[in-house]
Amino acid sequence: MCAMKGVNRRQFIAGSTILTGAAMLPWSGNVAAAVSSATDASGSPRKGGVLRISVDQAAGMLNPQQARVNPEYLLAELLYSGLTRLTQDMKAEADLAESWKASDDLTQWTFTLRKNLSFHDGSACTSADVVASLNAILDPKNASPGQHNIGPIKTVTAPDATTVVIGTDGPYADLPVMLAYPDAKIIPAAIAGGQPERLSKEAIGTGPFKLVSFDPERLIVVERNPHYYDPSRPHLDRVEVVVYPDAIAEGSALIAGDTDLMLSAASTEFARLSKSSGIVPLRVSSGQFLNVNMGCDTKPFNDVRVRQALALCVDRKATVDFVAEGYGTAGNDTPLNTAYPYYLNEPLKEPDYAKAKALLKDAGYPDGLDLTLIASDKPSTRTQLGIALREMAKPGGFRINVQTMAHSTYLDQVWKKGNFYVGFYNMQPTPDAVFSLLYTSTASWNETRWNNTEFDTAVKAARETADPAKRTELYGKAQKLMHDDVPSLIPAFFDLLAAGRDYVAGYQLHPRGAVFRLDHVWLTAKAPTRK
Repeated sequence: MCAMKGVNRRQFIAGSTILTGAAMLPWSGNVAAAVSSATDASGSPRKGGVLRISVDQAAGMLNPQQARVNPEYLLAELLYSGLTRLTQDMKAEADLAESWKASDDLTQWTFTLRKNLSFHDGSACTSADVVASLNAILDPKNASPGQHNIGPIKTVTAPDATTVVIGTDGPYADLPVMLAYPDAKIIPAAIAGGQPERLSKEAIGTGPFKLVSFDPERLIVVERNPHYYDPSRPHLDRVEVVVYPDAIAEGSALIAGDTDLMLSAASTEFARLSKSSGIVPLRVSSGQFLNVNMGCDTKPFNDVRVRQALALCVDRKATVDFVAEGYGTAGNDTPLNTAYPYYLNEPLKEPDYAKAKALLKDAGYPDGLDLTLIASDKPSTRTQLGIALREMAKPGGFRINVQTMAHSTYLDQVWKKGNFYVGFYNMQPTPDAVFSLLYTSTASWNETRWNNTEFDTAVKAARETADPAKRTELYGKAQKLMHDDVPSLIPAFFDLLAAGRDYVAGYQLHPRGAVFRLDHVWLTAKAPTRK
């Protein structure tokens, strides 16, 4: 493992109280990505039972079109449905839409809904609800994260009660996949058209489960929807989502059998869980990453030389070791890695402190630069990355003060507003999705305010062609622009880690990080009985 200039790994970890080393797993090779076997001993899923799944932060948002973090995505998926949903290999499969087809030029898509769909309150779900829901997501005044992430939609119409026609601004091959975006859930037209505040207190969806109780800081309970469109699912009677803000307490609850499944496991806990009796460790490669966002429209980061200098201070392989505990891969300042198609395999940036100092001097900072980096406390790896960057950047002339704050405060005061902070993002289903979420000028989460016209043009052109060779060229150009211009540092990608009891069946850890598919999960005969 690479060492940083002037400090080796042992010294670095010993000198940083935030970075506590964890023993690596006592085995190597592929790690289980699914809990239990595909079927129970009977050869088919068992009906009934209560699954207790733990999360590490509150699901503070009940409105599915406003969901922002994984526990909220989980809740939205339990209670609501979209037109499509994602399979384990990032492909679109039928949800409320049983089929779809595109025009030859990929600018018009026709979706056919399942018949006899109903919301939890018993009212019918028709194409009118789909039209109203998608229009609500696309309406800027609603500020849904899905606005720029469900595709370049121009029109949404309903020729009849079970048909939805979507027109796009240009050819767009990814629409069925993008309509599986976590926020693209269908709600009643009456609510979408003027009563969205109702969804802050109640849930009226078509999902596999119905809301029983909502205590976002402690416990959320849902029960099987008997009128779900697929009568064979869900298998569980009830799901209880339990909030454990402390990672050690969360892991201990799983080991003790107080919970059955962890939504995610901290790398520092993963080794302990993996060695515990009755626990199945879950690990899958992913495009999930932390980044350090820099406000490219504000001093000092409006000078590309400052951003490039900071990038030259990062030992990327060491970052994987320090921050991801070895459960990940090095990043090269673009949001794509080998988990994505069209990945551009550029040589990995290496630390060059002399060049970093020279760039800072040319930018007008011959004596170095003082900065304050903000990091949310969720997940804790944000602060770990901040501390690592602070130490790595010292020899390059950067003096970084790392300030950690509560995640709720971060969302209110820093996210999309700050000038220098640590972000955290799940893998997206396509390259266009991650670029359009974070880095194009019109991105809904345009945190860096980089606003590079050449980049925007390349991403748009790639979006509008189905030719793989042309897409490779265009997405390669977009990645090269990011690699060189550094609107944000992306030094590491994380494997996704979780764990479950060995009686939980049918669950697969999804590389997207925001997809859970608990309607496919059941409990074997070994599971404890809960009422």
